[in-house]
Amino acid sequence: MTIGEKIKELRESRGMLQRELASKLNVGDGFLSKVERNQKVLKREHLVTISKVFSFPYSDLETLWLANKVYDLIKNENQAIRVLKVAEQEIKYGKSI
Repeated sequence: MTIGEKIKELRESRGMLQRELASKLNVGDGFLSKVERNQKVLKREHLVTISKVFSFPYSDLETLWLANKVYDLIKNENQAIRVLKVAEQEIKYGKSI
């Protein structure tokens, strides 16, 4: 699931309109529509508001947000899987220091 899909799911589960959530985030409803379709990306600070509005763990939203950023960076790369594996090893190595 992408961050946009999760935001849409949370919003719809509360019966909230896009314009209502957009207002809480101080963004346009057209922008939020694009976020939900993974065409635009919210700022990290918006995750705090979404977490509070929907009583949803910030860390889960942040994970999806970061995953989206990584995906956007490597989605068209032929070596995408290899890059992820190398990055995973680097992260593991970094934590063991």
